[in-house]
Amino acid sequence: MNVRRIALGPAVLLAAGACATRSDLRVLQNDLAIMRAESAHADSTRRAQLDRMSTALTALNDSVRLANSRVYRFQGDVQQTLYSIGQQLLAIQELTGQTQRRMQEFRAQVEAQQQSPTAAPPPTSAAPPTGGAVPTGGPARADSAAGPAGPGPNQLFQLSLDQLRRGSAGAARAGFQDLVRRYPTSDMAPEAQFYIAESYAAERNMTAADSAYAAVAERYPNSPRAPTALFKYGLSLERAGRLAQARQTFDTIVRKYPRSDEAELARDRLRSLR
Repeated sequence: MNVRRIALGPAVLLAAGACATRSDLRVLQNDLAIMRAESAHADSTRRAQLDRMSTALTALNDSVRLANSRVYRFQGDVQQTLYSIGQQLLAIQELTGQTQRRMQEFRAQVEAQQQSPTAAPPPTSAAPPTGGAVPTGGPARADSAAGPAGPGPNQLFQLSLDQLRRGSAGAARAGFQDLVRRYPTSDMAPEAQFYIAESYAAERNMTAADSAYAAVAERYPNSPRAPTALFKYGLSLERAGRLAQARQTFDTIVRKYPRSDEAELARDRLRSLR
């Protein structure tokens, strides 16, 4: 009896161990199945998220491309508009220049006509009163109404400008200098001083040209030619490497003539010189 019990003991233990192993295996299989299900669900969720992100990125890329296309079109429209405005400004400036030249020629012609000799008054045929008395209210002498000798400022300016356009810088300069000397208060004096500088520049005498440009702003600070002369003077200083003086000149234009066309050009030069 005892021997049988001893023989049955190991068999019982093996059977119990086998049952425990199969139970653990089923638990492990269940756990693996749960993990696979959870992993599959997580993968499905991630795929859905990736699909949503991909769709959102595609829509964003489409929006960016559309925005870029609109920006490019806008830039093209702006450039075309600016080009058109520039062409219109050039046309306006050309028309303005033509009008100013015609006005100047007209004023010169008027001065020439005013200075042309007038016909002498006809002699009177009336006899003097009896007794030989000479009337006191006789006609005035013709030379008392005579105008100043030589051309007027507008005529002199036009003659000198024609000389400069023909390439005779020295002869033109002499005429402009004569105008400034004879008519210092004329509205043509600043123009003449400016073209004195231009005549020197035409001869590539930049030292004399710079002095003449500076004289425009010094003598005629309220003239429309003052900012133009200062800007040309500043450019000459910049080309000569005198950058501190060039910056000071451009700054003067911006401060004293902020609404002039040269003020915007001077701001551009100041930005490039920094």
